[in-house]
Amino acid sequence: MSTDESEVRSLYQEMLACWSRRNADDFAALFAEDANSVGFDGSPLNGRREIASALRQMFADHPTAAYVGKVRDVRFLTLDVAVLRAVAGMVPPAQSDLNPAVNALQTLVAAKQDGRWRVALLQNTPAAFHRRPEQRENLTEELRQVLRASSRMATLQ
Repeated sequence: MSTDESEVRSLYQEMLACWSRRNADDFAALFAEDANSVGFDGSPLNGRREIASALRQMFADHPTAAYVGKVRDVRFLTLDVAVLRAVAGMVPPAQSDLNPAVNALQTLVAAKQDGRWRVALLQNTPAAFHRRPEQRENLTEELRQVLRASSRMATLQ
């Protein structure tokens, strides 16, 4: 794995960690100034400032679930632009298992600016798999394996 690929993967994992810590400012700081984000419900957010503001309000209004994510692949369009595809699930507050109803497919476009990778676009799409319950169940089990592995790692630290 190249250094750039590792950095793009780390950018994604840090984004999920900032969300799970409910830190809107750290989350938004990972985005380019003119970034775009499309939420699970289709809500568009444009620019780092709007992303931070919307998340501050969301985190203040209600408890949010923690993310569990798995990178499927990273593909470079140019030396300074990468597309990361991932799957993600969420663990509701005070629970230890995923809520399969909010599993998602995530696409992140990262751009290298001044030597640092930033999120240029985040697309969060429900993994509904209409009329394909086996795919929904397979994804949930795959994400549960990631959750179990991360729980084991946390126990060892």
